[in-house]
Amino acid sequence: MNDREKFEGFTQKNVEDNEKQYGAEIRAKYGDDSVEKSYEKIKGMTQEQYAELERLTDKLHTALKAAVAQGDPAGQPAQEACELHKEWLGYFWGEYSKEAHMGLGQMYVDDPRFAAHYEKIAPGCAAFLRDALVVYCSKINDAG
Repeated sequence: MNDREKFEGFTQKNVEDNEKQYGAEIRAKYGDDSVEKSYEKIKGMTQEQYAELERLTDKLHTALKAAVAQGDPAGQPAQEACELHKEWLGYFWGEYSKEAHMGLGQMYVDDPRFAAHYEKIAPGCAAFLRDALVVYCSKINDAG
């Protein structure tokens, strides 16, 4: 098995694990078409794209930590973190919608699983990101 085949197996397993754990929930919330498009994006990633996603994730977490420390959801650090978050979503979403982006920010606060993830980055991060996304999304076009 070559490296490409191993990587394809890795992404396929990630999709299968996600489907097993969250499939019914995300399909009910977002619809089969959206979920399948997202899975296809993930399975279609190259090793280089996956490595870039990991680097972007680290950069996003660092930016969020700095933005929360700065304390202003409308401030430059927070808005830069929102832009990174939008870029990060591009690895998973078929198409961007600022309404969906803001909804995701609210879900980060409302869903204890996501809240716990963001609280590990910085205390108060989930609510801070939600508030920053409201500001960010009010200033951009959907395609923006």
